[in-house]
Amino acid sequence: MSPIMAIEKVKNVNRTHAGEKGGSRIDGRRYYYMFLAGARKIMENQAALNRINVFPVRDGDTGTNMAATVRAVIDSVKPTRSYKIMAESIAESSLLNARGNSGIIFAQFLYGVSSETGAAGSVTLDQFIDSIRRSVRHVYDAVANPVEGTMLTVIRTWAEFIYTNKHRFRDFNHLFLSSKSPLDTALAQTKNTLQVLKRANVVDAGARAFVHFIEGMIDFIHHRNIRQLISSRIEIPEIPLAEGILSEGVGKRYCTEAVIREMSIERETLVSMLNDAGDSVVIAGSPGAGRIHLHTDDPASLFERLRQYGTITYQKADDMLRQSQAAAGRKWETALVTDSACDLSQELFDYFQVHLLPLNIFFGDNHYLDRVTLQPEQFYRRLAGDTEFPRTAQVNEAACEAMYSHLASHYRAVIAVHLTGRFSGTFSGSAGAAAKASSRFGTPITVIDSKTLSGAQGLLVLRIARAIEAGMDYRKIVERAKTWAEHTRIFVSVRTLKYMVRGGRVSHAKGLIARLLNINPIVTMAPDGSSAVFGKTFSQMSNMRKVIGHITEIIEDRPVWNYTVMHAGNPGAAAWYSDRMRALTGKHPASVVNISPVIGANAGPGSAAVAFMYE
Repeated sequence: MSPIMAIEKVKNVNRTHAGEKGGSRIDGRRYYYMFLAGARKIMENQAALNRINVFPVRDGDTGTNMAATVRAVIDSVKPTRSYKIMAESIAESSLLNARGNSGIIFAQFLYGVSSETGAAGSVTLDQFIDSIRRSVRHVYDAVANPVEGTMLTVIRTWAEFIYTNKHRFRDFNHLFLSSKSPLDTALAQTKNTLQVLKRANVVDAGARAFVHFIEGMIDFIHHRNIRQLISSRIEIPEIPLAEGILSEGVGKRYCTEAVIREMSIERETLVSMLNDAGDSVVIAGSPGAGRIHLHTDDPASLFERLRQYGTITYQKADDMLRQSQAAAGRKWETALVTDSACDLSQELFDYFQVHLLPLNIFFGDNHYLDRVTLQPEQFYRRLAGDTEFPRTAQVNEAACEAMYSHLASHYRAVIAVHLTGRFSGTFSGSAGAAAKASSRFGTPITVIDSKTLSGAQGLLVLRIARAIEAGMDYRKIVERAKTWAEHTRIFVSVRTLKYMVRGGRVSHAKGLIARLLNINPIVTMAPDGSSAVFGKTFSQMSNMRKVIGHITEIIEDRPVWNYTVMHAGNPGAAAWYSDRMRALTGKHPASVVNISPVIGANAGPGSAAVAFMYE
């Protein structure tokens, strides 16, 4: 019986079933449906994969990363008859969208299969087996320091088994069905190969994901026709909240990835550079479009160096400390999320375990992640000396969905607070991603438009964090958040409107008039989330005095709950604001921080701001 041959002969997808014979060749369409079946099996088991993820870091995200990797392929690739074209399309999409260590190794496996396939419209059983065997070299070559007892071992074991026994297989179905038992054995042995897995009494999560991929193909052979495969809803089984299978601690903090096009650096030099910066190094793809992965504490310094050797068209830096805390060290059962427009100290982010979604910044074609792979100090240096003005972009919805899927696996509820929807599509994209994750996992997720930004957004996040810490009910917090947002104010003193003009926040005509008259504006946020000019003077110091005078008046009968001070490379102005606000309120600022690059791109160097929230 050969459903693969049934797919070859099918004219109507409803006639595809398990009773037809054959299967000596596969073309692109059949390869696509095989991949789709395996991918869906991974997505169905992502929560369980998260639960057993203890290597290389106990951050509970292998399932989320693998699911995001294969889902991106499904969303971007359509079936075609040519096997070679199909294999290349799947490989390219997986390399560009791979997430996490396991996701990139899996993508490199698919890349190896594609690279080792001749320019054929269809392939025979022997050709397919040979491409699988030769793909192993690509996978091992990509990993700087291969570790056995992981996905690497299981892929190699599977490839060796089917190559050694290829003369015994009647067709493709026989190959997959016969290789299931050796796969299960190889997976079980990962527990005995790595001590960290043995102590946790789990198999390797990446290896388990690969076995699920093959299992999905086998399930398709046994039970599913194409229409069922395409239309069936992905069910996420309910998994109890993960409780400390094993807490090994996090070494390097950020799981960092990038796509670098036209790399002008030798592979050995690149490996050395990445090993110096961190560990778990993987280099996949080709020099034309290479995909790198490593764990590092300082992704910003690394990318400052890497931009000399190519164009960085994509970056990702997952906070493994925060992911590990979600999996095995949660302080509370409600997760709190915000974006990088939120200005608060790193100490407060860490204490309250706030999860950060960085906005995107582009200098020319080079891509960076706000406050993660591009820190404020670096940004303001480049802003002053770079001929290219930075562009900013909202958080990618797929990144939001990946985070919410991970958090929904570990928390009972999630609250996200974003910068004003009038300035960015981040709020709407995040809300859409939250709805999808909430539907799949059954976890309530509320996304809030703060209608503000920077330190004012930070105060709203801090107020919610304090409420979570105090044990306030999730629904009550969501209800109160609107009032807290309405009670928050921010005033930004800018040195020039030049950057707001270049960023499109102010018209060229207004910018020209302000420059001719040497006007320094004070910018605030209107109730609807748009920006407004509060006042203007002829010097920044006059601006700051005007701000403090106004705050003195409006807080006379309304006590201040807390306040923050922000600056764009202007610590002197920040100190001045802090002293005056401390005298007015009798309180120290919640934080004094450099304005995030995504906000500083419009406020400009030298800006200073104060935000406060009423009781």
